[in-house]
Amino acid sequence: MAPKSKPKPSAAPAIAIEDLFTALDRHIKRSEYEQAVKVADQVLSVAPGDEDAIRCKIVSQIKEDKIDDAVSTIVALSKKFPIDLGFYKAYCLYRQNKLDEALEILKNLERDNATMLLESQILFRQGNMDASVDIYQNLQRSRIESLEINLVAGLVSAGRASEVQRVMDAMRVKATSSFELAYNTACSLLETNKFSDAEQLLLSARRIGQETLMEENLADDEIEIELAPIAVQLAYVQQLLGNRQEAIASYTDLIKRNLPDEPSNAVAINNLVALKGPKDITDSLKKLDRLIQKNSGDKSFQLVPSLELKLSSKQKESIYVNRMLLLLHSNKIDQVIINFISFLNIFLFRKSSL
Repeated sequence: MAPKSKPKPSAAPAIAIEDLFTALDRHIKRSEYEQAVKVADQVLSVAPGDEDAIRCKIVSQIKEDKIDDAVSTIVALSKKFPIDLGFYKAYCLYRQNKLDEALEILKNLERDNATMLLESQILFRQGNMDASVDIYQNLQRSRIESLEINLVAGLVSAGRASEVQRVMDAMRVKATSSFELAYNTACSLLETNKFSDAEQLLLSARRIGQETLMEENLADDEIEIELAPIAVQLAYVQQLLGNRQEAIASYTDLIKRNLPDEPSNAVAINNLVALKGPKDITDSLKKLDRLIQKNSGDKSFQLVPSLELKLSSKQKESIYVNRMLLLLHSNKIDQVIINFISFLNIFLFRKSSL
């Protein structure tokens, strides 16, 4: 009698697309973006042109800070399907600091709250503060989360700190409504030489921030990182009030902690260097050199990419000037010339092209 053939194993049951979308929604809500990308790919293998899955994949890649991957996805899928992904591409270009390209794409998109906000952020990064603020002011009637925070920051950076209180009164918001707004408003007070008021508001910002972030279940070290800009600004207030030793101690402590907040570290280093002046020149130059990347070909240099993107023009100029002064004090004339040429190329060229 011939042996019976073994039954072939049945194929694994296909996962219903509804279940995939349930999983996709769950991963996104939990900020599990790597898993969200994988599930989005599963959906797209079943329904290649599904717009929701495509957008979820791109947003998840952006949230993961995988901007290059997001751009690749946008380019590949835009060729295959008639889906408008222009806004996502403009945002990715903004994240890559390709600001002119991002603005060019925005010109061809419908002008809505999202595109206007992105345009204002691009203009802000380009140093075109007045144009950025104008857009924020046009959006005042829109119920956009954190609009007042960005508007106040824009006014301060545009040299219009004296307008902050009037704008906040018009928007019917209080400085203490969030720690971010309290911080930005305190910066406006510093610009108008109201140092004691700024200090009190910064202390309130720190307290509100601690309470808010604890409610969000952030760990202590994460809270410290989030509030690092406030700590640096409080040290700066002490510097402005003439409490030199207290400011030096605060800056030194912040630098030693080496928090993963590069802009705050850079400001603390630069302010400490400015306070010390020609003392400890070698140490000060070492600290500033941590903030720059040198180009081996032409011996020029610029700030490391993360600082180029996140520091204001005023902050960046201050770092270059302080470094140049230290080089002068140490009689390194050849490096002074390189520093000066890099400064001219970066700042004067950019200003003339706005």
